[in-house]
Amino acid sequence: MKLSLGTVQLGLPYGINNTSGVPLDDEIKRIFTLANEAGINVIDTAIAYGDAEKKIGLHSGGNFNIITKLPEFPEGEYSSSWLEDTLDASLERLKSSKLYGLLLHRPSQLLGKDGKCLIKDLQKLKDDGKVDNIGISIYEPSELEVIDNIYELDIVQAPFSILDRRLVESGWLSKLSEAGVEVHARSVFLQGLLLVEASKRLQKFDPWNAVLSKYDQWLENSGLTALQACIRFVLSFSEISNVVVGIDNAKHLEEIIAASKGESPFIPDDISSNDIKLINPLSWLDF
Repeated sequence: MKLSLGTVQLGLPYGINNTSGVPLDDEIKRIFTLANEAGINVIDTAIAYGDAEKKIGLHSGGNFNIITKLPEFPEGEYSSSWLEDTLDASLERLKSSKLYGLLLHRPSQLLGKDGKCLIKDLQKLKDDGKVDNIGISIYEPSELEVIDNIYELDIVQAPFSILDRRLVESGWLSKLSEAGVEVHARSVFLQGLLLVEASKRLQKFDPWNAVLSKYDQWLENSGLTALQACIRFVLSFSEISNVVVGIDNAKHLEEIIAASKGESPFIPDDISSNDIKLINPLSWLDF
């Protein structure tokens, strides 16, 4: 199955639709059991996700390939020992001997004075058998334009959704796929915005009523639920290796798995936006 389990909600109260906070341990166990039974074999996490790594180590049962992300290191303070110590601490929390993937949460780190040393050290972790794949997590495709060693990486994780189609429009989805780089899509629900009923959408999104209204109308005409439309749209791209879905509880995951089964109808090109204030949730903090 191309779905992978996003775990930020296991360590932090995340998402504009999250009203239940961080799930309790029993619920986390149910989530992992359901994911395993459904054939989901990849977990996506990060050192910055609160105590998510620790909970994965306690409750996942060693049944998954795990991808985690490194935190940003202070400028001028990078060292090979920092990387090794950070990875070892992560593996200890995860109760794992190695990772499926290790990603940079801040790919700009490759552009600094320590960039060449960093990529060399990451490759060494692969050679030593501690990590199967290395990669980066980006916020927008333009970040890829300035990274010289992009094709030395194995995984690129990027936002991609019905509203945010920059990965396709920029040509990077096909470029990465053709080069054998795994493309993992995240933010497929735009942090839950695409799942909210129009009448319950926060007023701060009113400036984008034009495109959101087109989305609402198309959704009504399609006969699909928002969940079905969002997940099937991203899964319909063969170049996408994995689709990261964040969940609040086991019932939510069950609904996502069910919604993913079926064809994706044609979605008009004008139901999309390149406005960063809308498609990058980090900008929502400013208004």
